[in-house]
Amino acid sequence: MNTATATKTMTQTWQTLCHRADLVPFSGVAAWVETDEGPAQVALFYLPGKDPELYALDHHDPMAGANVNARGIVGDLKGQPVVASPLYKHHYRLADGQCLENPGLRLRTWAVSFKGAEVWIEA
Repeated sequence: MNTATATKTMTQTWQTLCHRADLVPFSGVAAWVETDEGPAQVALFYLPGKDPELYALDHHDPMAGANVNARGIVGDLKGQPVVASPLYKHHYRLADGQCLENPGLRLRTWAVSFKGAEVWIEA
C-alpha cells in the first residue's frame, strides 16, 4: 500500500504593512502580519539614515512570555543595532534576532523595505 504525505510549504509573499508616517524614528512599533502559520505580531524598527533603515522582528519576548519587543530600547552594542527587551533587558540583534545574553534564543525576523511611502514585509 502506498501512502502520500502532505507537507506544508512556506509561500512567502510581499504585503503592505503600514506607512512611513506610522513609524517612530529610532524606536519600534507593533503590527500584525499574515503568515502561512496565521497572524503574527511584528516589532518594526525604523533607523533613519542607517543602512538598512528598517528591521522586523518577532514582537514576542520568549523570556517574558509577552508581546513587548516593539517597546524595547533601541541601541548599539559593539557596532550592531539591537533592541533591549523592556522586561528583562535581553538584547536582540535587529539584523538576525539573536539574543546576545543567551545564544539559545533567537527571534523570528522578516525582510522589510520601503516602497515609496509604504512599508512592505515579506511573510
